[in-house]
Formats: sequence, C-alpha cells, structure tokens
Amino acid sequence: MSLIHNTKCECGHQNHVGTVLCESCGKPLLNEEEHSSEPLEMRYDGAARRSQKSNPGVIDRVWNFFSSVKIAIYLILITLVAASLGTIYPQENTFVSSNADFASYYKDTYGVTGQIYYALGLSHTYDSWWFIGLLVMIGTSLVVCSLDRVLPLYKALSKQQIRKHLQFIRRQKTVYTGTIEADSGEWIQSFANALKRKRYRVHIDGTALLAEKNRFSRWGPYINHIGLIVFLLSILARSLPGWQMDAYVSVPDGETVAIEGTDYFVKNDKFTVVYYKDDELPEELRGKARAKLYETKAILYKCTSQCDDPVKKPVLQEVYQHDIKVNSPLKYKGLKLYQYDYDLTPRLKSVSPVITDKHTGQSYGPFDLPMKDAPLDYTVGPYTLKLYANFMDFALDDKGNPTTLGRDPNAPAFVFIVKGPGLAQDGVPYMYFPMEKDKVKFGQDQINGDLANQIEIHVDGMENVHYSESATYLNVRIDRAMNFIWIGAVISMIGLLMGAYWHHRRIWLRIDGSELSLGAHTNKNWYGMRSDVASALRKAGIEVDPKTLDNGGNKA
Repeated sequence: MSLIHNTKCECGHQNHVGTVLCESCGKPLLNEEEHSSEPLEMRYDGAARRSQKSNPGVIDRVWNFFSSVKIAIYLILITLVAASLGTIYPQENTFVSSNADFASYYKDTYGVTGQIYYALGLSHTYDSWWFIGLLVMIGTSLVVCSLDRVLPLYKALSKQQIRKHLQFIRRQKTVYTGTIEADSGEWIQSFANALKRKRYRVHIDGTALLAEKNRFSRWGPYINHIGLIVFLLSILARSLPGWQMDAYVSVPDGETVAIEGTDYFVKNDKFTVVYYKDDELPEELRGKARAKLYETKAILYKCTSQCDDPVKKPVLQEVYQHDIKVNSPLKYKGLKLYQYDYDLTPRLKSVSPVITDKHTGQSYGPFDLPMKDAPLDYTVGPYTLKLYANFMDFALDDKGNPTTLGRDPNAPAFVFIVKGPGLAQDGVPYMYFPMEKDKVKFGQDQINGDLANQIEIHVDGMENVHYSESATYLNVRIDRAMNFIWIGAVISMIGLLMGAYWHHRRIWLRIDGSELSLGAHTNKNWYGMRSDVASALRKAGIEVDPKTLDNGGNKA
C-alpha cells in the first residue's frame, strides 16, 4: 500500500504510482526507504513500471507474465531442451524423398526409441506448432520486457534534475562528503573541468552539478533485444510460402523437371562422374570406386505460362546455366541448387509399345510413350488412345485404391481410354504397365478383364525400351529470411558490445554553505567510477583514497 500513498514528494513533484525515487529530486518515496542508510536501488532510476501496477486486470496479468525475466529464462531453457531433442535423430525434411514411410523408417532404423520419437512428433520438431509457439512466446517476452523497462528508463534519464536531494546523493554506492574553504563556484568549475577532460558531459546549476558519460550504453540490452526480435521474426518468416525451402529433386540425364513450390524448371543437360585411379588412392582404398568429381551441367528455366495446366505443356524461358559441383551451387535470385548425390542405376525413360488385335494377330505401332509428361492423345492404326491417368510409382492403398508412392518411374502405370474396332463407341479403359515385372505383380490381364482377350498393349523387343544412363540429385534451397537473420545477429552484437565495453557513469554534487555532498553511480565497473571521482577531486584540491569512497567510507 505504500506504493499508493507515497507518490507526491516533498519537493512538490507528483510521481506515478509505483515510483520508488522521486522523478525530480531523487528522494526515496517509500517510508522504509526514507530512514535507511543502505545504497539506493538505482535500476531504472526508481521509475514506475507497468508490471508494478496495483490491482492488475487480466491484460495487466498477461503483461506481468511476459515482463518477468524469470519467465523469459524458463521459456529459453524449454526451447533449448526442445531444440536439442530435435537433434537426436534426423528430421523428416532432411530426407531426399518426402513420400517415404517415416513411421516405418524410424521404427526399423532406431527401434523402440525411434518409434517413440516419431510418435511424439519430434521428427519434425522445428516445423511443429508447439516449437513455433515457444519462439512466439520468447519474442513476446522480449518485446514486453523491453517496453516495461525501456520506457520508464528513458523518461527518467531524459528528465534528470541537476540538484538532487541529499538522501539521494548520500545513499549512492560511491559517496564523498566534506567541507571546502574555497569559493564554491570556482571549486565546482575546477571540478567540472577535471571531469570534462575525462569526456564527461557536465551540467551546473548554481552550486549543484551533474556529470554524465556513456549514457548510450544503457540502451545496449534493449538494442540486443531488438536484434533478437528481428532474429526470431526472421526464423518465423521461414514458415511463410516462398520464404524458405529445403527440398530435393531427382533429374535423370537429359530430362527437365519442375522444382515444386516455384516457377522454375531445371534440366540435367549432362551428368558426369569421374573416379580416382588406383594410383591416386591410399593402398587401403585401392580397388574401390571413389568419386573424384561429379557435376551436373544444369540449365535453369522459368515458367512463363501454362505452368499448372494439366493438358498443355508449360512455356519455359531459359534464365541461367551453371555446372553444378560440390560446393559450387547454381545461384539465381535467391534460389540455390546444390549437388547432393547421384544414381547411376538405369531408369526407365520411355517405351515404344504396339497394340495387337488378338483376334486377327495384327499389330499397330509402335508409338512413343515417355514416362514423364506423356501426351494425352495417340492414334495407332485404327485405334485412338486418350491418357486418363498416370501413376509413376504404382501401388494400392489400404482401401485398394490406386495411388503413387513417388514421382520417379519405379513402377509406372498408364490408364488409357481406347477406341477402335470391336470396342464400345465411348471407348473402354485399359491399364498398361510398361515393365514386365509390374504386369505380373499387379495382374494387368486380370485388371483389364475381357478387354485383355481382345487387345494387348505391349513392347515388342527390348530395343523399344529406353533408359536414362544416370540421374542427379539436387538439393533445392531458398532462404529469403537469411539476410534478415544476419541483420538481427548484427544488431544483437552491437547491443552486446554497447553494454559490455561502455559503462554509464553519473556524478551528482551539491554544496550547501561549505558542506560538499557527492554521490556517483555506474551500472558496471565501480573501480573505474571511484577512480574517476578520486582523480577529479584531486585536481580540485581534495586528496582522497579511492577505497574510502565506498558508501560508509571516510566522511572527512
């Protein structure tokens, strides 16, 4: 209750509720403080803070929660623990394939702990709502903590009075009291000149003096907070569409594939891998294939129209070329393509099948059927085919419905609507598996039913099966937030340097008759503060041991 009653000082200044030291003269306002001889608590110069408000409402309680330094420390510790848990096993976004069965992977690879890790959602820790929520709470705490302290501190420092109350002066940690026989005005001027040589800014009001230097250092912690806020906002911005990407794309030799989530396409014009010769390797590694160089001659295109049209091919414009090597990525307007891996396993690129009429034994074709970006319409002899569906990695889900496990042609399947002799006028569906093993595995003839007794789509000879020699894996990265992360880090470092290498020092002095009262305060390095005061007193004609300037020292 004393915070409510002791708001008006004897000097006549009306202070805000919660003020500990008078904003004008510095006199302690609390009854228990008025009669104490202990050094004053000078944090925020005794100014009232919103978190000290009496009878707080709901909003004030929320403000008080986030303005607590203790709460901020707890939030940071919880976030550090959560972040460390995310490093126990690889995160899901570090895998090349985004369609993998992660539940089985973590269970099979890491056992029970991996299964628990996945079940708890730790396999995507940094993208989870609760981790992002922790970052938001830390950012909110930084904002509220800063506003709760920096505004009162700014008001207190911008309204400093030169003549302070005797209790305020004599209850500083560095204190000197004594008598002077010289003219008070001349002595104060001599003392002021000594402080000016130490780069103090001196203000004189009659027989009172205020000297101050390095006030800017008081804003160091809050500039640090601003940097951390920018840093956190930049991290959160990565969740915005187009701000951050860390994905992988497989590009077979000679093919052009879309980079999902962007308007760009990349072509693998030529992939090359060079191996070390045996005489270039240590003896224990000889006889083993060791890649010396692998690079992708890449061409980057930007889609200008028909980008999402399922029927028409996208219109591409070449924008950049680069030979991608390890540690030499393709960079274009924030997009980076890194050489990640390669696969020399032949991949099915296209087939040239024929259509055989089983009643007559007559075959028609062949026609070209690429695995990717296949045309929608075909005319083969008397037959017309319209591509109805295409599965790159065919599989059946739990309900028995067809689905695809990925975008690579590991088990391609095509569904055509076929029209021709002996077939329904509207056409009949026919499912075709280009690879023989898939025909047997999924039962192509059984799926097609009676139609399988009328026609067959098949490859006549291996010369009509075309493979790509290799495929390159590229790591696609976009991080538009990184520049802002660096800006936040630089701002934060500036704040740390300001608070660490400069110290806010203030000296108050008043002469009443011949009685000299001096008090000094600093937020750091009290030894330097005592030394400055002792040196200035010495040059003004008063010899004093710096150690006696501690509150309770020599009062002579």
